[in-house]
Amino acid sequence: MNICQEQRELMNLDKAAGYLGLAARAGKVMSGEFSAEKAIRQKNVYLLLLSSDASMNTKEHFQRLCSKYNVPVCELFDKETLGHVIGKNYRATAAVTDQRLAEAIIKVLQTELQ
Repeated sequence: MNICQEQRELMNLDKAAGYLGLAARAGKVMSGEFSAEKAIRQKNVYLLLLSSDASMNTKEHFQRLCSKYNVPVCELFDKETLGHVIGKNYRATAAVTDQRLAEAIIKVLQTELQ
């Protein structure tokens, strides 16, 4: 991986964090495991972000739940960073409840993967 590619990936992560922060300020993020699960079951989530350092049980539980409800899942940031981006303390999950912001985050992250 060259330096330009690394910088582009960091910029994409910054963009994703910016969109997530915007969603949180707009009240369109449910954070914490209980709130995220409740929103998913109510079919009100368009993207679930899991922290990379969440427990294996948490990751497996939310992977199954999101698969059942057709919610895209992305593993992004660690608990501290995920919480910081949405203006909270440590968070293992963040559920985006706004479709357009979720799509914007997905688009930025897909660009990073290419």
